[in-house]
Amino acid sequence: MSPEMKAMLRAAAEREHRTLSNMIEHLLIDYCERHAIPRPLLTEERPASNRRTSGGAL
Repeated sequence: MSPEMKAMLRAAAEREHRTLSNMIEHLLIDYCERHAIPRPLLTEERPASNRRTSGGAL
């Protein structure tokens, strides 16, 4: 990613109070929804180290 694109991503994320990775997720989900791209069904469970918990910080 070019420095200019990263700066744009950082500015957008800060405006939305998001992390950079969460901003990318948000933009990708929005794009897919607007273009009728379905979310794939996940058949494999992520490793425990990558799972999010419902009650704690990320």
